[in-house]
Amino acid sequence: MQQIVRAVPLFAMLLLAGCSMGPSTSDVALGPTLPQPNSTLATQPTITPASLPAPGAIQSASTSSMNDVSAFLDASVLGQLSAKDKSEAASAQFNALTFGRPGAPRTWVGDKGVSGSVTVGPYVTVNNTNCRDFTHTVTIAGAPHARKGTACREADNTWSVAG
Repeated sequence: MQQIVRAVPLFAMLLLAGCSMGPSTSDVALGPTLPQPNSTLATQPTITPASLPAPGAIQSASTSSMNDVSAFLDASVLGQLSAKDKSEAASAQFNALTFGRPGAPRTWVGDKGVSGSVTVGPYVTVNNTNCRDFTHTVTIAGAPHARKGTACREADNTWSVAG
């Protein structure tokens, strides 16, 4: 029994000595090392994202050219429309062509009971230009006046009637 009592401390020391010879937890936690970036990569050109034009620039271009809706409306009603009617029609026309879902009418209301709606078709590309068919109906005193056509988007984000 005395020999067992003397062997226990010796066995415990050997056991603890074996633990200190294995890999440490700090070596395992580090994991593999990655090579450092090559200094020649730093000399390559920097790629910057494209910048968008200022919101005022887009709005001023679209509003100034879209105030004239004569190409988008039936010629017989142009003389009967007020400035507000033309402005509302222009806004509806621009928004329908730019953002409208095919077949979903975009309505507008002007002065003295004048109203209208714009319905557009799907986008089609003609010579790298986005175009859409449209129907712009103006209702004056209960009588509808429709104008159908195809509008194409210009480089300055305005729309013009093709043909």
